[in-house]
Amino acid sequence: MAHSTPDLGIGQVAERTGLSIDALRFYEREGLLVSPVRRGSTGRRRYDERDVEWLVYCTKFRASGMPLATIRRFAELVRRGPGTEEDRLALLRRHREELVARISELTGCLDVIDHKIGVYEEHLERGAAHELWNTAVPAERAPSPGVSA
Repeated sequence: MAHSTPDLGIGQVAERTGLSIDALRFYEREGLLVSPVRRGSTGRRRYDERDVEWLVYCTKFRASGMPLATIRRFAELVRRGPGTEEDRLALLRRHREELVARISELTGCLDVIDHKIGVYEEHLERGAAHELWNTAVPAERAPSPGVSA
């Protein structure tokens, strides 16, 4: 990440990252940034491209379900600099494993929903008043016992 002069205001950074101004202040308070937010001569927050790039990473980490504590730990490791790469890699690999497991679970959920959509579309196409409860879901996509549709 190349470092450039701090020339972006908080509103500009909010616009570029999709984070609200309140969220940017929250990230700063929570220690999620890799460098202290600089202040201009008027005392207003000033950011540079490196800050924006890091904040974009943070939004992707959050969107993937990474807990704030994990992002904070990752930011701490980045701030500590060289020699922390193995810890950073381990952190990212753990999160990736959790994310892959979530994607697999969600894919199974999507399969069940797609199946039920097909059942209802077929039902409506036939215009028949038949029982929909008897439509079998393949075992690998079946909902948990006690779940009705």
